[in-house]
Amino acid sequence: MKPLLFLAEAFINTFGITQPTPEAADRAAKFIAALMGLVILGVLGVGVAALYILVHH
Repeated sequence: MKPLLFLAEAFINTFGITQPTPEAADRAAKFIAALMGLVILGVLGVGVAALYILVHH
């Protein structure tokens, strides 16, 4: 969880957002992790679909 907290803090400091409470920082880190997971799943899904189309075309 530490790398995600670092990422959340970097985002907050980069854009000048008011520093959150520790609970809000944890929630932000979990939100970032969820979004990163969705992006990775999306990229994998597109890759699998592309391979499927190439193989079966």
